[in-house]
Amino acid sequence: MRNIFFLVCVLAIHFVALAQKNQSSWETLSGLQSGQNIQVVDSSSKKHSGTFLRVSDTAISLLATTGEQSIQKPDVRIVRLMANQRRARNTLVGGAMGGAMGAGVGAIVGAATHKGCAPGVFCLDVIGGGGAAGLGAAAGFLGGATVGGVIGALAPSHTIIYDARSH
Repeated sequence: MRNIFFLVCVLAIHFVALAQKNQSSWETLSGLQSGQNIQVVDSSSKKHSGTFLRVSDTAISLLATTGEQSIQKPDVRIVRLMANQRRARNTLVGGAMGGAMGAGVGAIVGAATHKGCAPGVFCLDVIGGGGAAGLGAAAGFLGGATVGGVIGALAPSHTIIYDARSH
């Protein structure tokens, strides 16, 4: 139980750090560099994606596939930086979590499905119940780590630069 609590605390650090950032200030957009991929969500929840061009006191401009777009400050709800800078970390965390869960489930299944020798019949039970649990844990770890790593790699890692809703 203590290990699960520790794992939840470690995973929650990201959300606590995110909450500490001042995302309601329009001035944070001046830190963007021309050419960075961004996504702007306007007041009607429409998403505009493209490369950042410039920001002024009244609007933000980006180059989308349809051409240059300028969205006025009162219409901007969220601005996200679309960088996949945490993909490797997400893959490792997902793989570790999936592997741990898979190993636990595999050990339980391996121990529960092990059939020992029947009485009165000659047989050699070389691995025993503990060996079956170990083999199940190894197989579960490999499967869980693979699935968890793939899920972690596909998880989006976009950073919110500006959020007008946090006023």
